[in-house]
Amino acid sequence: MRPIRLACGVTAAMLAAACAATGTTTSPPQAPAVAKNGYLAVADQALPAGGTLNLAVHIDSGAATGYDPQLADVATTWQLLSLSYETLVTIGPDFAVQPLLAEKWETPTPTEYVFHLRKDVSFSNGRAMTADDVVGSMKRLLASKSVWRGQLGPVKSVTKDGDHTVKVTLSEPYTPFLAALANVPAAVLPMKEIDDKSVDPATTLLGTGPYAVENHRQDVSWTFKRNDKYWAKGKPAADTLNITIAPEEAARIAALQNGSAALATLGNVDSATMLAGARNVQVVTQATTDFYYLMLNTRAPSSKFADPKVRQAINIALDPQQIADVALGGKGKPTAITPAGLPGACDPAALPSAAKSPDEAKKLLAEAGAQNLSFTLSIFSTEPAPAVAQVIQQNLQQAGITVKIEQLDEASWSGKVYGKAPAEFDAALSWFAGYADPGMVTKWWNPETAGFNAGFMTPDKELNTLIDTAGKEPAGARRDQALASVCAKADADAQMIPLVTRPATVAFRTDALSPSLYGTEGYGNVLRLVADARVKKTQ
Repeated sequence: MRPIRLACGVTAAMLAAACAATGTTTSPPQAPAVAKNGYLAVADQALPAGGTLNLAVHIDSGAATGYDPQLADVATTWQLLSLSYETLVTIGPDFAVQPLLAEKWETPTPTEYVFHLRKDVSFSNGRAMTADDVVGSMKRLLASKSVWRGQLGPVKSVTKDGDHTVKVTLSEPYTPFLAALANVPAAVLPMKEIDDKSVDPATTLLGTGPYAVENHRQDVSWTFKRNDKYWAKGKPAADTLNITIAPEEAARIAALQNGSAALATLGNVDSATMLAGARNVQVVTQATTDFYYLMLNTRAPSSKFADPKVRQAINIALDPQQIADVALGGKGKPTAITPAGLPGACDPAALPSAAKSPDEAKKLLAEAGAQNLSFTLSIFSTEPAPAVAQVIQQNLQQAGITVKIEQLDEASWSGKVYGKAPAEFDAALSWFAGYADPGMVTKWWNPETAGFNAGFMTPDKELNTLIDTAGKEPAGARRDQALASVCAKADADAQMIPLVTRPATVAFRTDALSPSLYGTEGYGNVLRLVADARVKKTQ
């Protein structure tokens, strides 16, 4: 039985019952539906193409950085940009790397990648994509201050061989390279137009993807029209996408109920219950490699977390399974810094902190002279973050730690957490997109690579070395062991503490839409397969 949700999160009664015994709840949550063949849904190709697809999402997050794909560092921005931009390769439903703008590739040596480009690809303005666009895009990304630049690894050179072949040489082996090329920041851009300044990618979307922007009102709506120059025959199926930005979950639910939206992304784990009586509405849970994590600021003057014993005590006192069961309705999973669900990911139950008790946490606090520890936890107001924070608060209370929850809108939260260096918050809750290779997100535990956390995280040289070592190992048992060493060291360092995976709740009207959805999404992109979606009737 799922707890009834109050305005601010889980009920006090359910939370108290869940925290009375570590790792237990009053009743086990219902297991989510299992995807078939890697898909939650597959669009019915027998339905006619055409029509308008109306969508509702919660945020239009490009206001802070613009819409330059290489600077986009938020998964909600990737969703929108993926409608117009494409990458050399993509990720399939099983996380395998698949062709996209590159129809094939070879790896002559562990440090060489030769990509053969499709010959029938044009940008939405009609100009043919060439190897110069691919080479220029990658060089631009490598020269930029993009967060994603660090994910590409040790790229030594990028060269072309004619109009349709590109060679990338690395200075040393780097296993996640292809997976890193599969995300929106590595998209192929129209470099001729960027170089001659006829297009500014911060304000104008010009890509090879299935849709082109017709109209955009910041924080209000997007309208995308089909790209008639699109290289994939028969796609996109829908002629028009209307995307409404609806920050309030109630507005998205109402849009589904009254039919003004055919599909909506939801955050509240109880949304399925709220929509249970809605006719022709289906709610599905898409597993993701995204995960929530807790940031403990060690860079602030007089930081409460400078002593690693204090951080370790907090890590021990947290109960990720409880967070998953209570705050996420059983739909999330405990995770290490390698996202649960990815091949080769660490077992969170094998982490050093998992074998220790709240009494050991209290002992560490006493040794650090922090028996009366209290701090403020800054969170954003979007569900289910408040519910996650409440379980954290209860977990830490069992170890004698007092947590005050400070709830902010997303813009205010982002300014507080990332706006200054050193940052001025005590602790903060956020989530990472977990990506498609278990070694990728571990790079964010090195603030010298990540950049965004340099204001609150102190580099750990040993951890950084372990991360780099794991990145060089080819897939297999040795790499799995190298990643396990990374997980154990990050668990002990405990400046950023992974908690639970962050499932995506998607609802759609079965009388208006036949969508395609992966069972598990690696890049936080619910709209990944929207070009396949079939509109059942004109809305």
